[in-house]
Amino acid sequence: MSRVGEKIKQAREKNGLSAKVLGKKLGVAEKYINDIELGRKVANEAFIERVSKFLKTDLNDINMVVTDEDLMKEKEAFKKTVNTKVEKSEVWTDAFASVIKNVPIYNYSLSNTKGTRELTVHSNKVEGYPQDKVLYLQIENDDMSGFRILKGDLAFAHMVKEFSNNGIFLIDHKGERKIRQIRSLGNSKVLLISNGGSLITETTEIKEINIIAKLERIEIKL
Repeated sequence: MSRVGEKIKQAREKNGLSAKVLGKKLGVAEKYINDIELGRKVANEAFIERVSKFLKTDLNDINMVVTDEDLMKEKEAFKKTVNTKVEKSEVWTDAFASVIKNVPIYNYSLSNTKGTRELTVHSNKVEGYPQDKVLYLQIENDDMSGFRILKGDLAFAHMVKEFSNNGIFLIDHKGERKIRQIRSLGNSKVLLISNGGSLITETTEIKEINIIAKLERIEIKL
């Protein structure tokens, strides 16, 4: 265990945090925290400063700053664990991709990407959902303004095929993509609810709608 790793572990345990919780707070994987604490990886100065501020302890003394010699030792140890034919740049790219995902931003048709947002990956999931199922939707109108969902806002969502009662979903209904709250009425019937200033409801058969994605939260446009 390196000195900096030992100090981080001591400060983490003093604050009653697990490596998983600390990693989540700092936007890194639990494995990265464990590797730092066990000395398998060398913490750079920027990371030490972030940990110091979060744990409210001084970790960044002169004896713990990463030197060129430290970095060379880490690189040599790393080379022994990977195939020598793999380019170093590819390894670091893969490592970065394993903890950060560029989540696409779509319109309702899911055919046009309007950009991406970076979110942290934990155990192959983004905010608890499979990373290959998450997306952002750019709200296209004010049909749901009564739910504080306004045109231009970004909605974090994940792909689903079935609805949960009173959830808000992107659906395809009568050839049109729209955002609606869905309430079960029983007997295979549901209520589609919108509110663009006044409450509008529509009763339909569940088989007449195609559930595409469930909205989980809104990032408002200021």
